[in-house]
Amino acid sequence: MNAIDRLIEKIKETNNPTVIGLDPRYEMIPQCIRNKHSDDLEGISHSIIEFNKALIDAVYDIIPAVKPQIAFYEMYGLEGMKAFEETCKYAKEKGMIVIADIKRSDIGTTAKAYSNAYLGRTKVGEKEIPIYDVDFVTLNPYMGIDSIKPFIDDCKTYDKGVFILVKTSNPSSGELQDIKLETGEEVYTKVISLVEDWGKELVGKYGYSSISAVVGATYPKQLENLRKIAPNTFFLIPGYGAQGGTAKDIALGFDKNGLGGIVNSSRGLMCAYKSDLWKDKYEEADFAKATRAEAIRMRDEIVSMGTEKIDT
Repeated sequence: MNAIDRLIEKIKETNNPTVIGLDPRYEMIPQCIRNKHSDDLEGISHSIIEFNKALIDAVYDIIPAVKPQIAFYEMYGLEGMKAFEETCKYAKEKGMIVIADIKRSDIGTTAKAYSNAYLGRTKVGEKEIPIYDVDFVTLNPYMGIDSIKPFIDDCKTYDKGVFILVKTSNPSSGELQDIKLETGEEVYTKVISLVEDWGKELVGKYGYSSISAVVGATYPKQLENLRKIAPNTFFLIPGYGAQGGTAKDIALGFDKNGLGGIVNSSRGLMCAYKSDLWKDKYEEADFAKATRAEAIRMRDEIVSMGTEKIDT
């Protein structure tokens, strides 16, 4: 089964098109965890691992996927990368799909090396072994097909997938992505056309390709338009909640069967215990229960706004 079919199967199994982003800045981790460990890099790594595992334990049966953002692990050096590796491994053991948010972009042997690390295999002696072995990665397409093809090749060989940045959720995305070309189309519509073309050989049984796109919920008109012009491209949709995207906006990225996208929430789920909605109901030590409660609320809100037709 190819990667996008595995993801869609998990979405159908949980009836929940959402992904929890794991972006663990140390100061966001509950004090009850930090008190158990030293505040040096090794201790921070242990705190991150304990926090992430608790969140995964709280939601693995109701959320299909996790998305660790690599920057929040790299910033703590080697110990942080140990936490990243352990987080990915643990999520997979719990049956979750792992999307490594790495946003890589390079060409030639460098792109291949990145792909070896996350999707493919690395030669060690006479063997080729998986390193991080995640299911999907995010990519920046600015350098063109040269920067994407090594990943596509590994997607074909190892049944993996990618999410390519198309229309991102940040306020300044339009500085480049909305520029009009001589053809009259915007840069982001040109990119989605390329992504749709690059993914033709990896379309699965649900009509979507493992070569997928990142399209932000904060630009609903563009999201709706991109769904129309890229019917075989699955969307990773950031921007829900803290960035202003609503469930009504998100619904525009899905097809008539309630498929076609997965919605990311990072701070909203990780720090639910601090939110106005849950802070009076859950003590800090019950942070994972608050995350589960918010995950259920988020799921029900998104499903009620038009993605409820997921064919089970």
